[in-house]
Amino acid sequence: MKFTDGYWLLREGVTAAHPVEVLDVSAGSGALEIHAPTQPIRHRGDLLKGPVVTIGAHAPMPDVIGVTFTHFEGEEPRGPQFELNRLGGEEFTAHAEYDDDSATLTAGALSVRVSRTGPWHVDFLADGRTLTSSGPKGMGIMRDTGSGSHYLREQLNLGVGTHVFGLGERFGPLVKNGQVVDMWNADGGTATEQAYKNVPFYLTDAGYGVFVDHPGRVSFEVGSEAVSRVQFSAETQQLTYYVIYGPTPKDIIRKYTALTGRPALPPAWSFGLWLSTSFTTSYDEATVSSFIDGMKERELPLSVFHFDCFWMREFNWCDFEWDPRVFPDPEGMLARLKERGLHISVWINPYIAQRSPLFAEGKALGHLLRRPDGSVWQWDLWQPGMALVDFTSEAAREWYAAKLEALLAQGVDCFKTDFGERVPLDVAYADGGDPERMHNYYTYLYNRTVFDVLRKHRGEGEAVVFARSATAGSQKFPVHWGGDCEATYASMAESLRGGLSLGLSGFGYWSHDIGGFEGTPTPALFKRWLAFGLLSSHSRLHGSSSYRVPWLFDEESVDVLRLFTRLKLRLMPYLYEAARTAHAQGVPVMRAMVLEFPDDPGCAHLERQYMLGPDLLVAPVFSDDGDVSYYVPEGTWTHFLTGRTVTGPRWVRETHGFSSVPLLVRPGAVIPVGSVEDRPDYPYADGVTLHAYGLARGAQVTVPVDGVTFTVVREGDTLRASSSDPKAPWALAAGDRTARAAAGTGFLSLELERG
Repeated sequence: MKFTDGYWLLREGVTAAHPVEVLDVSAGSGALEIHAPTQPIRHRGDLLKGPVVTIGAHAPMPDVIGVTFTHFEGEEPRGPQFELNRLGGEEFTAHAEYDDDSATLTAGALSVRVSRTGPWHVDFLADGRTLTSSGPKGMGIMRDTGSGSHYLREQLNLGVGTHVFGLGERFGPLVKNGQVVDMWNADGGTATEQAYKNVPFYLTDAGYGVFVDHPGRVSFEVGSEAVSRVQFSAETQQLTYYVIYGPTPKDIIRKYTALTGRPALPPAWSFGLWLSTSFTTSYDEATVSSFIDGMKERELPLSVFHFDCFWMREFNWCDFEWDPRVFPDPEGMLARLKERGLHISVWINPYIAQRSPLFAEGKALGHLLRRPDGSVWQWDLWQPGMALVDFTSEAAREWYAAKLEALLAQGVDCFKTDFGERVPLDVAYADGGDPERMHNYYTYLYNRTVFDVLRKHRGEGEAVVFARSATAGSQKFPVHWGGDCEATYASMAESLRGGLSLGLSGFGYWSHDIGGFEGTPTPALFKRWLAFGLLSSHSRLHGSSSYRVPWLFDEESVDVLRLFTRLKLRLMPYLYEAARTAHAQGVPVMRAMVLEFPDDPGCAHLERQYMLGPDLLVAPVFSDDGDVSYYVPEGTWTHFLTGRTVTGPRWVRETHGFSSVPLLVRPGAVIPVGSVEDRPDYPYADGVTLHAYGLARGAQVTVPVDGVTFTVVREGDTLRASSSDPKAPWALAAGDRTARAAAGTGFLSLELERG
């Protein structure tokens, strides 16, 4: 939201009041409170007028400082609030101090310093340098005299050359500089500036990130209204933001997710291939069985089968009942699918259509979201007469959860938690929550409810959803997918940008509809998207009006799917450790290049390639002819599929067939490759081969695999490896050479080829 008309003027109808000096300071236990008038105090007469801004500083944990600025304190507290983690006083207390020159709060290596002399100035400092600052006319009370709206605004300086990332799953350019980004969840597809997953957190490559602790509409002007500042504003009387010190981008994400919550660890089976009925296609048990039979006949490993919307009767979404016309024996069908080793996913959303029997039930029990006059809020978009479940009510959550529990009892394993973005404002929530703040937060309550049901009945580590909408903290309930993309190369690229942006916003796992959702991909596009999809954290074949089984495209599609599915399953020892890292630290499985190479200026803008875990570079091919350009950072990298090497830093242009994709191994890495290629959940250390790539003399690499720690050391031209628990066979490989160890053998040596 813009308030100014160029450098000197405000927009018509806008008034502004900015803190100009510090009136007084008080320091409590680990906190500061400052009163700052918005006009100079020259004499006592100036003490009779306002506004006066109250500014507090506190620290929930080391290297994280929150700043709260308040105009009127009489406003009734308005929920909801983000659920944040804070260390207790015995674990951590920030240090507050002040003198005649400044007031300072220090938390770990990070400090905020407010000047008490000269013009208004707030600096955030770490390791002897200024990370960012808010100067004169940065923080402000902004009023729109026409509408009567009251906004609080802050502006934080951007250093020369600083890049901004994050702000949720956004499908435009990965670097957000120059963009206007509004936090407002919308069902807008991947081709627009709207987003399903808005997260008021941005990350920079200058050592810090910023989280705005407001669940409603926050407007970010990222080097746009003021081209050397990031501006954020919200219609409120009080606004809190946190500055998070890294210094590296990974460190920033670790600390941000320590504050807002770490992703749960999805079950290993969820990393295998998912196949869907697609959306508006026609299907019954015979159709489903034909797909599964076709996959088995063609030796295509399948882990999850997903039933999309029409498993329920039309106009009944949701009643959580199988349509008896096409699925007359759901329990028997699910049992038959499970006998084939499959997990089952079904589509749900948080809406109840008027025709659903649950509408009358939910209305009578008071579980549906109401208008201020007490009537149920309804409209006809998506489902005729649909209402929304009021997840602010504990009773409504339990009611909704009970419907899901019945499906779990039938044999369903997980849920695709679709929608949750189109949340109205002219409503009254059961807990009195503010509709504007609930608009984005609704999805958090919705997905938490579903995830908790799964965790309760399937156990810790077995819960997984396929969610479309999200906000800050929703990373705790994985997995998330990119929403409605088109069957085009442009949309494939949009999807990747969205996934990388989401990963830079604290989300550990991400997926997308292979081949695109809207429309039907050409065989060439489908095969290119297969490689990308199987080299993502989660992989799903799903479409809108057409099926996604590969033999409907061409026989080569079958071969390509088999190749990349088996490749992913062999990489599970590596991928699942990357998943564990996401769970333990918040660092995503799919990583923008800037996350791994923050000191390489060539990586900041890269959005058509990514790191899969710490050591594999993936550059999807976005053309029929196979031409692809990608950037290789410093060192000698190795093509995983061919063994060919390429030395960076430089750009590389190559041509790839459909059975190939740029998949490069980082210099000095050891990649654990599994011995199983027909399922994702297996004992990863049993028969694992440690593939070493370009270890320098004297290098030592630790490789954790499913509870076993392998250590690989290079001594001269010899690789030596050890296992902490050699109860199963394992191997060590480099180039074309492999040394194998039988069960019980804890050490291996391998002579390297002399170049």
